[in-house]
Amino acid sequence: MMRRRTTMLASCTTLALALGATACGGGGPVSAGGGDKALSGQTVTVAGVWSGSEQKNFQKVLDAFSAKTGAKTQFTSTGDNVSTVVGSKIEGGNAPDVVMVPQVGVLQQFAKKGWLKPLSATTEKSVDAGYAPVWKKYGSVDGHLYGLYFKAAHKSTVWYSPDALDQAGVKPPTTYDAMLKAGHTVSDSGLAAFSVAGQDGWTLTDWFENIYLSQAGPEKYDALAAHTLKWTDASVVKALGTLGKLFKDRQLIAGGQKGALNTDFPGSVEKVFGPKPEAGMVYEGDFVAGVAHDQFGRSIGADANFFPFPAVDGGKAPVVSGGDAAVVLKDGKNTKAGMKLLEYLVTPEAAAVWAKAGGFLSPNKKLTLDSYGDDVTRATAKSLVGAGDSVRFDMSDQAPAAFGGTKGAGEWKLLQDFLRDPSDPKGTAAQLETAAAKAYKG
Repeated sequence: MMRRRTTMLASCTTLALALGATACGGGGPVSAGGGDKALSGQTVTVAGVWSGSEQKNFQKVLDAFSAKTGAKTQFTSTGDNVSTVVGSKIEGGNAPDVVMVPQVGVLQQFAKKGWLKPLSATTEKSVDAGYAPVWKKYGSVDGHLYGLYFKAAHKSTVWYSPDALDQAGVKPPTTYDAMLKAGHTVSDSGLAAFSVAGQDGWTLTDWFENIYLSQAGPEKYDALAAHTLKWTDASVVKALGTLGKLFKDRQLIAGGQKGALNTDFPGSVEKVFGPKPEAGMVYEGDFVAGVAHDQFGRSIGADANFFPFPAVDGGKAPVVSGGDAAVVLKDGKNTKAGMKLLEYLVTPEAAAVWAKAGGFLSPNKKLTLDSYGDDVTRATAKSLVGAGDSVRFDMSDQAPAAFGGTKGAGEWKLLQDFLRDPSDPKGTAAQLETAAAKAYKG
């Protein structure tokens, strides 16, 4: 559930669901060039988690597809629980043609249930030419390509108020220890160092994953993601201890542990970029910029900026990603037109529509950086594409939902418990292993 990437606040989801279509669309069609209008009179139905500004901007992409092909589109926002909503639609004989799937684990689940059609040779050829192989790997199950990663998130970005760091005389750090040291300097100047969104367990998984990827390395990261390495491994205990350095330091976290546990993701951004700042920095993905700009009027690059999540214990700086993969359902009413939509989405032309609108990154290396509207987004896009095969997909998004994607359960809850009391990394690792073993077995 890529709940984590939405700007979430000004949502017209209810209206979209009530009308079942383009109630929140982005106005008239966006020109996408020529086309023979081969799909005139046909309708492609699409479902995904997006709402608010993300839904509006994706509608611009769908409108461009309509202008090119003549097809009509209908988008329905599912909310976070894509798997349940899509499953019920399939059972009710009302399956969408295309679903934008926000988790590798959910894509694998859909494929293993036999819900998906392999993508066309045209789309696969374009993926081979335009994407690092890792993106094809995450979109494939048992050697078949089922998912096209259209929208990506760069989840190794620490966002900060330049004013706050300037007043403290702090430069963006390049190591984790230097970041905590800089945080103490910021807090000495009157602001807490970090705003932490502990009310949303997924943000805590992202903290852990960046530390673990840098400290333990990509091979162990992959093994832990696949659960071929147990969560009781010494490398996990060590990473929890590293995270605990931050969690147990009341001087570093706005409101302390209790304040963090009562702060959701939008609230964590508000504490840095809102009208009454309480902290100098907030860690989360590139989508922080969308909230800072859209909700609090911050100018990205001027009064809101980022530095890469710093390297831990001499490891490489991590690049953790997330993303939404477009898949075609076998039970959709117009799967052929759905396939054509994916053949459009894989083009840099389609990605450029949303890139221009903002709040978007594409893993497609054929999309030119000047397609993005500001220097900060260009920098995050360059980092994501430049990382190539060293990118690692969000670990909790690769896990079964019972472990990595359920509120009040599994990894989300256990890391919230760890934030509340970070004194026993070894005990937390044991609890994580118990929960993971049960979820992966099921």
